Amino acid sequence: MPQESLSTAAKPKADATGSWQASLIRLGLGLLFVLATLVYVAWFRDGQPSLVLVMAAVFGAYMAMNIGANDVANNVGPAVGSKVLTLGGALLIAAVFEAAGALIAGGEVVGTIRSGIIDPAQIPDGQTFIWAMMAALLAAAVWLNIASAVGAPISTTHSIVGGVLGGGIAASGMAVVNWPVMGNIAMSWVVSPLMGATIAAGFLYLIKRTITYRQDMVGAARNRVPMLVAVMAWAFATYLLLKGVNKLIPVSFAAAVVLGLGIAAVVYFIARGAVLRRAGELENSKAGINRLFGVPLIFAAALLSFAHGSNDVANAIGPLAAIVDVVSSAGTINSNAPIPFWVMAIGALGIAVGLALYGPRVIRTVGTEITELDPMRAYCIAMAATLTVILASQLGLPVSTTHVSVGAVFGVGFLREYLKTNYSVIVAEIKSHHPEGDQAALDAFMARFTAATIEDRGVMLAKLKQDFKQKQGPDYLEKSERKLLRKAHRKELVKRSLMLRIVAAWIITVPASALLATLLFYTLRGMLLQ
Repeated sequence: MPQESLSTAAKPKADATGSWQASLIRLGLGLLFVLATLVYVAWFRDGQPSLVLVMAAVFGAYMAMNIGANDVANNVGPAVGSKVLTLGGALLIAAVFEAAGALIAGGEVVGTIRSGIIDPAQIPDGQTFIWAMMAALLAAAVWLNIASAVGAPISTTHSIVGGVLGGGIAASGMAVVNWPVMGNIAMSWVVSPLMGATIAAGFLYLIKRTITYRQDMVGAARNRVPMLVAVMAWAFATYLLLKGVNKLIPVSFAAAVVLGLGIAAVVYFIARGAVLRRAGELENSKAGINRLFGVPLIFAAALLSFAHGSNDVANAIGPLAAIVDVVSSAGTINSNAPIPFWVMAIGALGIAVGLALYGPRVIRTVGTEITELDPMRAYCIAMAATLTVILASQLGLPVSTTHVSVGAVFGVGFLREYLKTNYSVIVAEIKSHHPEGDQAALDAFMARFTAATIEDRGVMLAKLKQDFKQKQGPDYLEKSERKLLRKAHRKELVKRSLMLRIVAAWIITVPASALLATLLFYTLRGMLLQ
């Protein structure tokens, strides 16, 4: 066999070996973090060593790593997919700000029963409660691990909700469940992605109509981009005040909005100056306009990560904090549990470790595999994620940030599909309204049509159809013919198979983690009773 063929045949084997080595290194580092948690809780933590606390801390560390591996992709995936951030840069920013959000604004107290899913008064004793919480924690972590392995971004909140549901039912039967709360959570499966998709598509359409569909894109950007950046600053400032600072200092919604507007005004003048300075360097194209959204997206990724760390760390350490509280209070089940710093640190560090080791898989799914993203589209996704959470919290609607962000990605993808398909249909109609063989007239019309504004295009198309009708007969295609024409020119810019896989994972998350928690409850109880 020629030497070149030998080299080519050996390359896949080398790639496979390297992949296995990388997987083993990641697994080893993850196990090292879990082992460090075990050693600290067993030997260095203040207080009496306890097998239950050691097991719960290990489960909490495992859960925190899985949150980092799966949920954080929503914050940085669009920035990576739009090539504003490299994967390494995104991992660094997210790890730092996730940990900072958890430690600085993660809160001092969490509810022992997430979102009031079950009634703790129905659980017979503290020991049974501990088994239920341990089962919930481990079940949610295992399900997140499975979803991350296949690259499906799912809601960590729904994972722990299902875990608590299954653990509670195993501990005390169906009567323990707060079914109205579960109904609201089920409603969020529909509300979250639809709100995210609608807001993201709305922002993208606004940008297209006011900037990229204009002949002078740079001139339009000089006026519009500072306003868009200011709106982003208002949204993020309000979001962080409500979801982060509010954990440290009470902030009302009205105060958050006013302070956010003040920050937005300052950002507007800074952005306006920056855009005016750069306008002369930009080419009059989408690529040129996209360069203006890079820096705001980096800030968005950092701030979303901070807010996520301050909120979702409770998913990792809430049940662990509840177990610590029950053990410390000699079996008493309290409605709220104070969080020791070491418990918060496990959650913060675990999220960072899981993100660094296993985050890239889901980041690629969100950022590049669902649909193609650029900075303008990534901006729309970040705005949708932020505004949806703010609106939903004020309306009392339950939402999942994961479902919102991924729904926003779907939204921009489907809007692009619609617009491209619609444009292809219009071009086909223009061709059908020109005499066959008159290519010069067709080229001249298309040149004028492409350079025209949206409003002028409508006038041109209507006049073309009217002239054709007067010369040739009926103007409009039959409805069935138009449907066939649209089908023939349909552009698919969203990966359907991946979308169906993600939606299926969303639907089965709560029942799957609940079933796992039920099985684990009986397993753990059997082990600890021996």
